[in-house]
Amino acid sequence: MCRALRDWVDRVNRCLALPTLVLAGAAIALGGAAQSPSTPAKSAPQHPTYSHDVAPILYANCVQCHQPGGSGPMSLVTYEDARQHARQIAFVTRNRIMPPWLPDPAAVAFADQLRLTEQQITILARWADQGAPAGNLAQAPPPPKLASGWQGGKPDLILQAPPGYVVPAEGMDVYHNFIFQVPVTSTHYVRAVEIHPGNPKVTHHANLLIDRTHSARRMEARHHGTGPGFDGMDVEMESDAFEPEGHFIYWKPGIPIWREPEDMTWRLSPGTDLVLNIHLRPSGTPVPIQPTIGLYFSDKKPTLNPMLLQLDRDDELNIPAGARDFQVGDDFKLPLAVRAYAVYPHAHYLGKRLAAYATLPDGSRKWLLLIPRWDPAWQGIYRYKQPVFLPAGSVISMRYSYDNSEQNPHNPHHPPQRVMAGNMAMDEMAHLSLQVVPSPAPGGGDGRTVLQEALMRHKLVHDPNDYAANYNLGALMLSRQQPANAVPRFERAIAQRPGSATALNSLGAALLQLGRKQDAVLRLQQAVQADPDYLDARYNLASALAFTGQFAESARQFEQVLQRRPNDADAEARLGSVLAAQQEYAAAEAHLRRALSLDPDNQIAKDNLRLLQQVRVQKGSKAQ
Repeated sequence: MCRALRDWVDRVNRCLALPTLVLAGAAIALGGAAQSPSTPAKSAPQHPTYSHDVAPILYANCVQCHQPGGSGPMSLVTYEDARQHARQIAFVTRNRIMPPWLPDPAAVAFADQLRLTEQQITILARWADQGAPAGNLAQAPPPPKLASGWQGGKPDLILQAPPGYVVPAEGMDVYHNFIFQVPVTSTHYVRAVEIHPGNPKVTHHANLLIDRTHSARRMEARHHGTGPGFDGMDVEMESDAFEPEGHFIYWKPGIPIWREPEDMTWRLSPGTDLVLNIHLRPSGTPVPIQPTIGLYFSDKKPTLNPMLLQLDRDDELNIPAGARDFQVGDDFKLPLAVRAYAVYPHAHYLGKRLAAYATLPDGSRKWLLLIPRWDPAWQGIYRYKQPVFLPAGSVISMRYSYDNSEQNPHNPHHPPQRVMAGNMAMDEMAHLSLQVVPSPAPGGGDGRTVLQEALMRHKLVHDPNDYAANYNLGALMLSRQQPANAVPRFERAIAQRPGSATALNSLGAALLQLGRKQDAVLRLQQAVQADPDYLDARYNLASALAFTGQFAESARQFEQVLQRRPNDADAEARLGSVLAAQQEYAAAEAHLRRALSLDPDNQIAKDNLRLLQQVRVQKGSKAQ
């Protein structure tokens, strides 16, 4: 059976910008909402000191970033550090500029919430007003372990990006992708990833993507940039199996390392690449960076398979200059029950207010996220303190509000100008992503396929020409052995991106399953022409050529696959079969045996080796 790459497009956390949504005037029932930490547990001391009252606050909430070499502009690790900035600390905490925490704590309970209580804010204000007294420094708590090493201890595997990339001194923000080739020879399961971006002073955030088909390597080869990797904000990854993106793996200043639950580790197989998509800010001087990532393995296979459910309304983004409250929204009805584990809102500099909520089948509503005032510098991924259960039939709603006026301090345009959707920082986006674990499909199947189909069909209602929705729906049909339903979806996707090697390859595979062999060869030739390094397309082309009797050209294509992928047992087995069809029996046997040495259970190699031996017996009988 030919392999068809299925491109489950990841448009989630790329250009971390700034989301902003608004409720459409609806009253929201706050069932199960968290209590706001702004309610003080007890009154603040009248005469606070650094050693007794202030140091514990700074150590718990500030020094993650404000330490020597950290991303903050000054260190707050020692008493002298804090004393020099006492009034500044009081000001930024009183106005809730620091520590940065955007969600309303009264709406949703998130893990690792970084927000001061009113009592803590009062302590810092009184301490500054009273001259920042030290107290007995010998009784001050010890400072926390700083982030100079690995937060999670020594990783099981450390990967470093190739050297040679330099952040330019001037210009717009840069989005760059570093490719890490992972040297594992057996499958591992990852419980945590720790990202060291190389230089936090010039790094806004970074996201780690899983690339199982080396699509990033092909992008790097096409971009021909200076230094390793390639530029790009919104990077799409491919997969040769139904395996939609399911994890948020990211870094931003001050966040602790995230450890996946034991039942939600993720698979790292041989040949997998990891791609670090990193947002960099020019600082006035050229800065070389060389990111490093640490992987922590688990002996636990995942028993839960999450996926990222993304709503978006980029098609509605046409924001007039001067508009102070431009609103967009989306509503998606769940075809089956899910549990939500994390949420990631995404927009750019015009974001104003963000809200996401679920309307349950009984009519009640539940907050998923509320950000009353968006700040583009502090967006992030928020993980629920407890998973949020949403029954089948619930409607997930997102509402974004945008401010394109002079009153928006983040507006990059002066005077304001009309802004449309796009991948550049000056453009806008309207995305909301939820990490969910769906319940099993009816009959016990993979619930992710049901959810994926419903989501793609939902997107096509808004935009029938959506490339990703058409492609992904076609790939889902193909995985269900429904090539006749897949073909029109792939054709619609190709109409939007005529040079998409991925869509051309998948269309060729679907046509081959329908017995349209010549049409399949044509489309697969186009895929290889569009991307000569796309080995799965070349593999499919070789198979299609064999089915049309073009054995010599088929063998040539299989040989090219094996030059780049020498341990591909299927390619070895099929090459041996093609050579046998040309009566090149010795060479055929060598490739078939090589296939079995790589994969003793390869059925194609077993069957054809048996047939080859029968042919030799028959020839020997005739010779006698």
